[in-house]
Amino acid sequence: MNLEDPGTRRGPQGALARAQRWAAGKTTFADGLFVAAMLVPAGAHVYIHSGAKAVASWSLLFGMLLPLVLRRRYPFTVFAIVALCGLIQYLTALLIPLVDVSLLIALYTVAAHAAKRSILAAVAVMELGAAMAATASWAAASGELRIFIFLSGMVTAATVLGINTRTRRAYLASLEERARRLEVERDQQAQISAAAERALIAREVHDVVTHSLSVMVALTDGASYAVHTAPDRAAEAVARASEVGRQAITDMQRVLGALRGSASGTTAELHPQPGLAQLDALLSEVRVAGLPVESVVRGVRPELSSGVELAVFRVVQEALNNARKHGGPGVSARVTVAYGGEAVEVTVTDDGVPGAAAGSVPALDGGHGIAGMRERVAAFGGRLETGPRAAGRGWRVHAWVPVTDGAGAGVAADVCAAATPAQLADAGAQPSKPDAVGTPAQLADAGSQPSKPGAAAPARLADAIGRATTPAPPPHPVSPLAESRPA
Repeated sequence: MNLEDPGTRRGPQGALARAQRWAAGKTTFADGLFVAAMLVPAGAHVYIHSGAKAVASWSLLFGMLLPLVLRRRYPFTVFAIVALCGLIQYLTALLIPLVDVSLLIALYTVAAHAAKRSILAAVAVMELGAAMAATASWAAASGELRIFIFLSGMVTAATVLGINTRTRRAYLASLEERARRLEVERDQQAQISAAAERALIAREVHDVVTHSLSVMVALTDGASYAVHTAPDRAAEAVARASEVGRQAITDMQRVLGALRGSASGTTAELHPQPGLAQLDALLSEVRVAGLPVESVVRGVRPELSSGVELAVFRVVQEALNNARKHGGPGVSARVTVAYGGEAVEVTVTDDGVPGAAAGSVPALDGGHGIAGMRERVAAFGGRLETGPRAAGRGWRVHAWVPVTDGAGAGVAADVCAAATPAQLADAGAQPSKPDAVGTPAQLADAGSQPSKPGAAAPARLADAIGRATTPAPPPHPVSPLAESRPA
């Protein structure tokens, strides 16, 4: 398919295309040049052969040709003036070469630019004029019928050419409008895609930064207060914070690699997405950060796509993060994972104080953690329920995720399951409030119930770190995820 612009070609076709393009922007000037070109030979004929009827001949000449200059602006008005002059010519029997062509030009212009009613009226006037011309004395020698057929054919040809020009112009206008609309839609789609990618990257960064930094801050605060009274526990907390930091760096390198579109295949970029196998490590980090967590697993774990596992993991991570930050002093949580034949059900509950539950504060302070969890679950055809517990104390987060991908989940699973840099960013939750890590006082209070706020909270957090990092026998042997609930 040749998409070359005709105006750039050489030769007669290129010259004609350039002339048409120039004339399209200067229609009145172009029509004036055309009329001037017709006036030269017609005026010469009138000057030579007019004789006693010179005034009438010159009047008819200018009356039939000069209005054509404005034919595109006022097509039917110009046609009416030219037709009236043609009637005067018929009545006076003045024959001027080239002048009668103006009637066909005016008819063509009406067919190309005027309304349908105007076209029908103009054709009717022209057919009447053809019949009158066929009966004129100067045309009797050629035969009335032959003259009428010839003139009717000229009228039909001018009308068809005008209608064809109108149709072609409308078709080109529709193509231009379509191209403009497609260009706008393309730009909008690019903006939407860029915004979606930014949101997906922000979700992944939120999961890495919010959880890891809050755990690291809690561990280092506790270690700083326990370094003199319990050096071993402080050293263990610092080592644990270092491990969490290194893992966060690895995750951030993976996300940044996706942002840069890197294909070098480094270890950080090939690091797998977290799933249910990393749930034990997540619960250990949360316990070390000062939130007692009890875990229960029911049923036999089926084969799940990595996208579903990531969604379940992020829901648990976000719910525990909110419980630790907003549940109040002395809060504890319980994570229940139930595997069924059709779906995986995850329930995270806490016993935080009323009004400071895990999901209430983010909804009030502008965070989007719950919305992000809901988006994750909905991507796989599941649903999310959040709200206060029936007992009136604490918050409950319940997610139901189908084992087999739901509507629209096939694509999401494929995106989340892959470990390529271009797809790793597509597995996040809606970002929560950026400063949701919490103040040091809030992090210190997350370890145990303080009897009095103030300097005693960090010391109690250090004691909670020591208890959380001490192994304990699991109270629920039914699951490898089951671990004892710290005191």
